[in-house]
Amino acid sequence: MPTSDNAGNGNGLAKIQQLGDNEEGRPTVKAQTIDELHSLQKKKSAPSTPKGSLPTSASVFTEEERNKQQLESISASLASLTRESGPKVVKGDPAARKYEASRVEHVPHQILTPTIAVSDSALKFTHVLYNLSPAELYEQAIKYEKGSFITSTGALATLSGAKTGRCPRDKRVVKDEVTENELWWGKGSPNIEMDEHSFMVNRERAVDYLNSLDKVFVNDQFLNWDPENKIKVRIVSARAYHSLFMHNMCIRPTTEELENFGTPDFTIYNAGQFPCNRYTHYMTSSTSIDLSLARKEMVILGTQYAGEMKKGLFSVMHYLMPKRKILSLHSGCNMGKGGDVALFFGLSGTGKTTLSTDHNRYLIGDDEHCWSESGVSNIEGGCYAKCIDLSRENEPDIWNAIKFGTENTRAAYPIDYIPNVKLPCVGPHPKNVILLACDAFGVLPPVSKLSLSQTMYHFISGYTALVAGTEEGIKEPQATFSACFGAAFIMLHPTKYAAMLAEKMQNHGATGWLVNTGWSGGSYGCGSRIKLSYTRKIIDAIHSGSLLDVEYKKTEIFGLEIPTEVEGVPSEILEPENTWSDKQAYKETLLKLAGLFKNNFETFTYGENNQVTKEILAAGPIIHDA
Repeated sequence: MPTSDNAGNGNGLAKIQQLGDNEEGRPTVKAQTIDELHSLQKKKSAPSTPKGSLPTSASVFTEEERNKQQLESISASLASLTRESGPKVVKGDPAARKYEASRVEHVPHQILTPTIAVSDSALKFTHVLYNLSPAELYEQAIKYEKGSFITSTGALATLSGAKTGRCPRDKRVVKDEVTENELWWGKGSPNIEMDEHSFMVNRERAVDYLNSLDKVFVNDQFLNWDPENKIKVRIVSARAYHSLFMHNMCIRPTTEELENFGTPDFTIYNAGQFPCNRYTHYMTSSTSIDLSLARKEMVILGTQYAGEMKKGLFSVMHYLMPKRKILSLHSGCNMGKGGDVALFFGLSGTGKTTLSTDHNRYLIGDDEHCWSESGVSNIEGGCYAKCIDLSRENEPDIWNAIKFGTENTRAAYPIDYIPNVKLPCVGPHPKNVILLACDAFGVLPPVSKLSLSQTMYHFISGYTALVAGTEEGIKEPQATFSACFGAAFIMLHPTKYAAMLAEKMQNHGATGWLVNTGWSGGSYGCGSRIKLSYTRKIIDAIHSGSLLDVEYKKTEIFGLEIPTEVEGVPSEILEPENTWSDKQAYKETLLKLAGLFKNNFETFTYGENNQVTKEILAAGPIIHDA
């Protein structure tokens, strides 16, 4: 029996109508409880999809026919490959009982193995909650997901279970006759292999789990704001938390684009509440994140951490985009009012978020981008920010963005919650490529201008230094390297991305810079952190182009070109050796860091797919024998 618009339910929450309940086919929100919650949804998460041409044939289909096509597509996605057909699916919350007019029977599909007799699971309906609005997802989370609540700012706070971060050691990629030659395997690679059979075992396990539920959440969305190169993705999940996360992080389609979505280019099966079978070959724990590039599918078992979906799709883009001669980048990106674009690369703690978020410039994106022949584009439709020690003073935009339609601890929010965002999230070719390093050894200059070969070398290296804690008396900084400033997500050999970066920089006249946001006057414990105000002045000088017009001098060992002056920055700190009172200690520390760079870079000279040239090797530190 349909629930009236104002009727409450067992826990005092008003019923929210599902997609298709009103005559126009748009989501309708009617509630007289949680008034503040719904009043906060004034923006209604407006569509933020790339503009592109839409098929004109959409008008020939009735709404009923379009609904049937959508359900047939979803049923095909959820199909077990050992049965003749996909599951029976209907739209809507099973508790709402408004699904009788919108259902689809089993959908035939290609049979890969002999047919199995009818089972209990084949007799049930799976209810599909399709592209729900944030308000509807809030209600689902609060009603059915323990530990979910609304914060004072209107954000949804929820729990990710035992896993509070990614599990890179449990991520697997299918190695077949194609990927064996295309991907980066072996020493230093993040790609851990599995065979197709093991992937299919895990896929079957995930699909069977999802089909056993009364309801699943399905998101059809896009990646990449470049209208010529956007990717259609489908996410099938068991939790409202996961659906809301991806609603925020992917690009949200318009109603017209949703009607014409068709078959997705890539599908995620998130069965993270259910473990993998440890007896399955290649499994090392109850968690497994599996990627099949041939099947264009990703399976998640044994972890509810939502970031696995975001970064899994980023890995996919690292594979698909280079095939189109488009460079995928783990970077921040902003644009000046004059149209000058800058890319910011940096590992955690280097200041990438802080420096790329500038009130005098437009934000194109904070984390994932593509560089094509037409310029740069953001891959995502949202931002994913750390909330540890978050303050209104240091990160006002992120602080203010955590409101209705976001979820917290790490916070995922639509990018249009940032006031100075550039919409659509595209821009012209970059003018500056800024590599950030927090050098706790205190020997790298605050800023250096890089040649193309040096840019490739330091891009491949992806250096920063972590400050060790005081446990067991350890106080020395520890160097850490992450190839292309995102080693966990790249699919090809790092030199291939570096070569594409250098080619695009050369073709479009971009300048490379190495900016140290770390220590000066000594290593951590002796020296001091370079003032943020000085670093901002350096970044301002890079943006304005004034650093191209000053004199430079070359440093020893690393061979870096450092400016003799930067407006607003004391000249004496521009050359690190000047700030050290113990010159011998400076030289010893410099040689130590140079040795760490060289040892790390040896990883990239292995394998058939490496493209390390003599010029790249020569661009690194040079250590002369005593």
